[in-house]
Parts: sequence; C-alpha cells; structure tokens
Amino acid sequence: MMLLQIAGDAATTLSGFEEFQKMSVKLLVRLLIDLTAVFILVRFIYYPIYKHRELFFTYFIFNIVIFLISFLLNKVDLSMGAAFGLFAVFSMLRYKTEEIAIKDMTYLFLVIALGLVSAVTKIKDTADHIEYIFLIGINAVVLLITYLLESNIFMKKESVKTILYENIEMIKEGKQDELMADLKLRTGFNVHRYSIHKIDFLKDAAQIKIYFYDK
Repeated sequence: MMLLQIAGDAATTLSGFEEFQKMSVKLLVRLLIDLTAVFILVRFIYYPIYKHRELFFTYFIFNIVIFLISFLLNKVDLSMGAAFGLFAVFSMLRYKTEEIAIKDMTYLFLVIALGLVSAVTKIKDTADHIEYIFLIGINAVVLLITYLLESNIFMKKESVKTILYENIEMIKEGKQDELMADLKLRTGFNVHRYSIHKIDFLKDAAQIKIYFYDK
C-alpha cells in the first residue's frame, strides 16, 4: 500500500515537473517573439524618426512587465482578490516627469499592447507551433501598419514644434501673412500653418506651435 502511495506521489511530481517544463518553454518562446517585435518597433521604426533614446528603457520595461503579469494571470491560478490587488498596486504608480508627447505615448501603448497580445493570444485545439506562427503574424501586421503610417507612402509626414515667440506685435489680427513669413525666416522650416497657445503680456512673448512637412 505504501509502495503504491509512493509511486503515486512520484508520478504526480513527475507530471508537475513536465507541466512546469512545458510552461517554461512557452514562456521563453513567447517572450522571445515579444522582445523581437518590440526591438524592431523601437529601434527600426521609432528611433530613426524621433531620436529619443532616453525612452528605450521605459518602453522595454513596460513591455516586459506587462507580458509577465499577463502570462502569469493567464497560466497560474490566482484568486480574484489577488489579481485585483496586483493591478491596484500598479494603478497607484505615478510618473512625475516632464510632459510626454502624444506620439511617445502612442508608442508606449503599442509596446504594452504587444506584450499583452504576446502573453495571452491562443488558439483552441491547435499545436503550439501554430499558435507561435499566428502570434508572429499578428506582431508583423502591427509593425507593418505602424511603419506604413510613419512613412510618406500614404501622406506627407507633418512635424510639430513649439516655440517661444517674442515679437508679440505680429500676433495681432490682420498680420497672419507677416507672422507666417517671419516664422519661416526665423526657424528655417517651410511652415504651412501655426496655432497660438499662450500669450504672456508681462514678458511680451507668445507660445506658438508651428507645423511643417518633413522632406
């Protein structure tokens, strides 16, 4: 009787080890696919355009953390209270940094989405390698669409810069053409439109956003 119990415990341990090994392989393969997609997105699409190397760390860390949390919640049995508590901790985080551009926030959303998709995407009743191929296809589609939208294939790429303009007399009504010409002369950009965001009469200056097309 004791021998049967020992044999049963050994079989249970072996089964648990095999399950752990199988899950570890899935984790590593999915993580590799995820990191490859994020590397291509950040290094070969984002960086050549915006040149913000300081955000590399943020993008990769956010992606990896989201991937691991999503994979864990999808594979391991956690109580509902523990799951809500885990997300509550992350919801209390605040980044007290300088204002982040909309495009930078968009790429942050993309790396988070890639991590989430890579962690939880599954197809029922299919082999693992089919799931991996499907996952690679999804990531490839996201990267391709992002690249096409960032390129000049569909439309000219418009850039925006915020400048502090001190010739406040030029912002008066009726001087739009003169202001446009002055902005082109001072900045060297072929400005095609502008918007005035803030006027400081104490400093005789205005905050202006200028819009121009990249060559």
